[in-house]
Amino acid sequence: MKKIFVLVLFGILIVTLAGCAPGSKVELDKANSVMQFTLPGPNPQLDKPAENGSVAGLGTGLWHGFISIVTLIISFFNPTIQMYEVHNTGPLYNLGFLLGAILLFAIAVFTGGRRR
Repeated sequence: MKKIFVLVLFGILIVTLAGCAPGSKVELDKANSVMQFTLPGPNPQLDKPAENGSVAGLGTGLWHGFISIVTLIISFFNPTIQMYEVHNTGPLYNLGFLLGAILLFAIAVFTGGRRR
């Protein structure tokens, strides 16, 4: 019973903290939707401040990587929520995002171990 309570409390905490997720106004043209298999290109919003005047760096990337699973699930229901902030510093944000995602999975692996 205590484990279920802790799990539910942790889930509520993660969903609440996901409020810090990057959001952007994305408009999709559903009439002309074609899947293209191309390599990722340059980010036109690199080093440009967002509407709030900030540019995401290493720390923000670390946080966004850590909450990436929650923002992925939320993005299925709310298209204004994105996993990745396009107004970023480039390599430092990417490094932070990757380290945050690795940290998330490392915590999941090490806390989900078998008891002896």
